Order: sequence, then structure tokens, then C-alpha cells
Amino acid sequence: MKRQNCCSKERKVRMSIIDSVTKSMVPIHREGWPFIAIALVATLVVGWFVDPLFWIGLIFTGWVCYFFRDPSRVTPLGEGFVVAPADGVVSHVGLVSPPAELELGSEPLMRVSIFMNVFNCHVNRAPIGGKITRVAYRAGKFLNAELDKASEDNERNGLVIDTGETRIGVVQIAGLVARRIVCFVREGETVSTGERFGIIRFGSRLDVYMPADTTPKVALGQTMIGGETVLANLEEPQAQAQSLTRLS
Repeated sequence: MKRQNCCSKERKVRMSIIDSVTKSMVPIHREGWPFIAIALVATLVVGWFVDPLFWIGLIFTGWVCYFFRDPSRVTPLGEGFVVAPADGVVSHVGLVSPPAELELGSEPLMRVSIFMNVFNCHVNRAPIGGKITRVAYRAGKFLNAELDKASEDNERNGLVIDTGETRIGVVQIAGLVARRIVCFVREGETVSTGERFGIIRFGSRLDVYMPADTTPKVALGQTMIGGETVLANLEEPQAQAQSLTRLS
């Protein structure tokens, strides 16, 4: 009887360890599996002939798995919250005219740019919830995504999200290494804040266009967590305007 109890306890411990390891592993996005398979097959083939290259290939395969990770995120709830659409670093904050294909007008809007390097998670998330009224792809160059002119010259894909009160633009921009922009949504669909809407393969940038009177809550060089970091609160400009009206 004691032996059975010991065996039962050992099984529970093993299952607990396995369960802990499984839960700690970050899921891989489906877009990454073909690349992981290619890297693994190449590693096995090359490693068959040159042993040291097997270990190098194995490290590279591990990096590909890491690149296509798709972690869960806890999106903050709040009316008017605009969250970061991707992991990375803020490379620009200021008023800029939006791309013509978004049809958001020619007047400057508040733009926050987030640059992603090859070590950032590249799954893109909706900065705000609403109806997608426009999806516009434009072919272009593959300049360094950190450069300001990349917003105009590089290959890109733009979305316009209508919240019912305002419209927000978010643009996926290819970079030096990026050669594939993937968008999962279509015009007419509805997205929630923080919902996955696309991915850019191997280094890139995202621009978010908000109303001109928006006060950003982020600064240059600040690290972003996609789907979690709050870029701005669209309710604040209205609240400030109302308070100034009362004072006057």
C-alpha cells in the first residue's frame, strides 16, 4: 500500500513538472512553422556532412523559433486607450501627414513609430478596437526602417480602424531584412484592442496615426510591449478641453 502511494506521489510530481514546463513555453505563431521546418531540415542535412555545422544550425533553428514566438498579452481596459501594436522601441513621436492611401486627409496627425529589431516579437496587434474601414497595401523599397523616409518609400500595409468617434491609422512597414508583410484582417471586420492582426517577417516598423490633439504617453527610446503599453488616451484631449471651457 505504501509503495502504491509512493508511486502515485512520484507520478503527480512528474506531471506537475511537465505541466510547469509546458505552461512556461511560449507558443509559436503558425507563420513560423514553415521556416522552422526549413531550418531544421537544413541543419540535419548539413550536419550529416559537417558535424560542427549541426550545432550552429541547431542554434539558428532555436533563434527562428524564438523569432516567431507568440506570447499572450494582458491588454489594459479603458475607453480611449491606444496600445502599442508591436514590441520594439519608440523611434518617432510627433505630427506627420499620414500616407495618402489611408485617406485620413492631408493634415498632420500625431504619429508614434515603433521600430522592431530581429529579436523583438513580430506579431502585430490592433492599437484600438473598432471596425476596419480600409486596408491598403503599397509596394516600395526596403530601406532601414529606422529612417524617417521609410514611412514614404518602403513597402507597407496600412489599416484604418473606426472606433465610432474617431479613426486611427496603423501602418506595417518593411525594413532592410523584412521581405514579407502579412495581414490577417479585411475591410469590414471588427477588431478588439490588442487583437492580433498581422506579422512582419524579420525586422520592421509600425506607425500609429492618432488625432492631432492627442497627447502621447510614450517617449523616444522607450521600450514597447505590444498589446500592453499604452501609447495614448484619446479621452484626455476632450477632458482637457471641457475643463478649460468650464474655467473660462
